[in-house]
Amino acid sequence: MFYWIMKHIVVGPIVLGIFRPWVVGLEHVPKEGGAILASNHLSFIDSIFLPLVVDRNVVFLAKSEYFTGKGIKGWLTRLFFQATGQLPIDRSGGKASEASLNTGLRVLGRGELLGIYPEGTRSPDARLYRGRTGVARMVLESGVPVVPVAMIGTDEVMPIGTRIPKVRRIGVVIGEPLDFSRFEGLESDRFVLRSVTDELVYRLRELSGQEYVDVYASSVKEKRAAPTR
Repeated sequence: MFYWIMKHIVVGPIVLGIFRPWVVGLEHVPKEGGAILASNHLSFIDSIFLPLVVDRNVVFLAKSEYFTGKGIKGWLTRLFFQATGQLPIDRSGGKASEASLNTGLRVLGRGELLGIYPEGTRSPDARLYRGRTGVARMVLESGVPVVPVAMIGTDEVMPIGTRIPKVRRIGVVIGEPLDFSRFEGLESDRFVLRSVTDELVYRLRELSGQEYVDVYASSVKEKRAAPTR
């Protein structure tokens, strides 16, 4: 109920009125039942605008650090993420990754929409990067439709490192659901997982028009953050 009030009465109308997002392909989002909305990731605000333009509630899996901050800032951050329907996950890998997968499967099992970023992190330079195969596992294990989504211009509204968004229009392009039923039962095959992931990312490239880079975005970020000698 809290999420519905914030989306439809408090936050949603204000944000939509200011940024006036345009949307293409909204009819491709299933009216009921579990489904995955797999999106490119340009900005922190992607997780805000996508749920606002979709009529149904959308749950995103957000890193747990957003829910554990201290003081007033930590409280406000936690309140914001809870209000936008996001769930905390541990992204440290290993057993934590398995727990994240199970959390996503539970959301889908309840017949809800789950928002996922195949790249695993925000693009450091507005280009589209190699997808992580975790999304493919979730697609194949859940058996739900996977809907590709391209966020347009959100990196110009709120680039990485900024705290206050610029007032500009953004776009959301939603593609037709992708069918991976031919791979049913093969969720443990790493070659199948890579094939599913690459097909999904290729479709995101078509929808977004982004330049594709065949490396992980996290690797680029780590390289940039490393001290120079």
